[in-house]
Amino acid sequence: MQVFQTADWIIIILYFLLIAVVSWWTMRRKKDSASEYFLAGRNIGWFVVGASILASNVGSEHVVGLSGTAAKSGVVMGHYELHSWIVLMLGWVFIPFYIRSQVFTMPEFLERRFSPAARWFLSIFSLLSYVLTKVSVTVYAGAVVIAAFMGFDFWTSALVLVVLTGIYTVLGGMRAVAYTEAIQAVVLLLGSLILTLIGLNEIGGWSAMIAAVPAEKLNMFPPLSDPDFPWAGILFASPIVGLWYWCTDQYIVQRCLAASSEQEARRGTIFAAYLKLFPFFIFMIPGLIATALAASGKLQLESPDQAFPALVQTLMPVGLRGLLAGGLLAALMSSLASVFNSCSTLFTMDIYRKIRPNTGEKKLVRVGRIATAVVVVLGILWIPIMKGISGTLYQYLQSVQSYLAPPVAAVFLLGIFFKRINATGAMATLAGGFFLGMLRIFLELQKDTLSGFWLGFATMNFLYFCITLFVFCLILLIVVSLLTSPPTNSQLAGLTFSTTSDFDRAKTRSSWNTVDVLLSAGVVAIILTVFIYFSPLGVGG
Repeated sequence: MQVFQTADWIIIILYFLLIAVVSWWTMRRKKDSASEYFLAGRNIGWFVVGASILASNVGSEHVVGLSGTAAKSGVVMGHYELHSWIVLMLGWVFIPFYIRSQVFTMPEFLERRFSPAARWFLSIFSLLSYVLTKVSVTVYAGAVVIAAFMGFDFWTSALVLVVLTGIYTVLGGMRAVAYTEAIQAVVLLLGSLILTLIGLNEIGGWSAMIAAVPAEKLNMFPPLSDPDFPWAGILFASPIVGLWYWCTDQYIVQRCLAASSEQEARRGTIFAAYLKLFPFFIFMIPGLIATALAASGKLQLESPDQAFPALVQTLMPVGLRGLLAGGLLAALMSSLASVFNSCSTLFTMDIYRKIRPNTGEKKLVRVGRIATAVVVVLGILWIPIMKGISGTLYQYLQSVQSYLAPPVAAVFLLGIFFKRINATGAMATLAGGFFLGMLRIFLELQKDTLSGFWLGFATMNFLYFCITLFVFCLILLIVVSLLTSPPTNSQLAGLTFSTTSDFDRAKTRSSWNTVDVLLSAGVVAIILTVFIYFSPLGVGG
């Protein structure tokens, strides 16, 4: 199928020329120091912080996966896309500690709060989680988009885009990633919004779409008897994953660490929280539109994950089709660029520099570039295996993250709120939780050969497994910490709420005002409104 016409190709080329120009401009900035290369010299403003956070989060796996999940299961997975309130937690609760500590990475923060062993563990854990989720899923989703639009085979599409993205990431560092992400976020949001509006117009408006979609697909709170997404599971498990992803993961937090001040970082998270509300409407709603159009015979839908590309092919006019295709490619590139930069930062600053503490700045940058290539290769090798875990892309992403998130979320949360938590408890929780999570992934891949207890363990609803594992980690963390020696003063000073000095409290208080509070409250109000509308009390009843 010939998807693009001349006008589409011209727009795509112009768009990528713009990205190339911005990348070249950022590459000209001095980046020989580790601070400049990995954190853009800690000098970016709130707009770039917020846009970069969203672009890092919203990649092609969201565009393809969210619409595909909506086409198959409705809006229930929208819980994960309404985590703007957790993004606010990052800015209001966690960022003051991260900014004051002047760390490069989250593992480095754990070392200051607990021990070098905790830093080592989280560094390796994070790199592994990037391979299992971010790299492999993003490359897979991007290849789906390229194959749908341009007709290239899967592996050619994946490898070409990985190489192109790697070039400007490796050469430009964090500054190139952040500024190109800001552009890509705007293009993707505008293009997807236009597609949503065109789709609604094609089907006869919002009311017509609601009428054409079964009520159960419009309910974000399915009954407890639902085998996949019981309301108690989705309501309590998704914030656990969200806490890990938005507040403790290097992939996201690195954007805030690059901010010029605590105030700019917080306002960046408030801006990101508003931007994060868009994916629910411009990526999930198109999945519902595709379902309705396919039911009426106006759209050919071979599989749920084809929903978004099929809408672009069928509905978008010439020119706009090229713009949105460029946005989708940009989503892939921005996600890959983010994870490339985060992986290189983690490996270089938390592993290599610990082994060779006297390494010069330029060599650290060079090592970070090399580390990127290794992670990419591992992520590509994992793609064929990941297809055995879940039927739709977005559900795969959330299920694997549900197995990995609980121990890290528990350690960071209690580590800041409860000063009695110590290094022994943290390591027991990180190691024990990680073992159980990886055991679940392994057994799920082998479930057809299991029986009895192990079959139950492997097939337990992934949401309930996440909740159970999180509670287990909290109990283990508290019990082991209380039974062993308390942390030292150096492990607590300024790193927990109760040990923050009056000076630091006053400095944090001076960094926000009433407008920041009201804007944050507005985000929460919008989320509650959406929850009520897509519930048994609203259109899902």
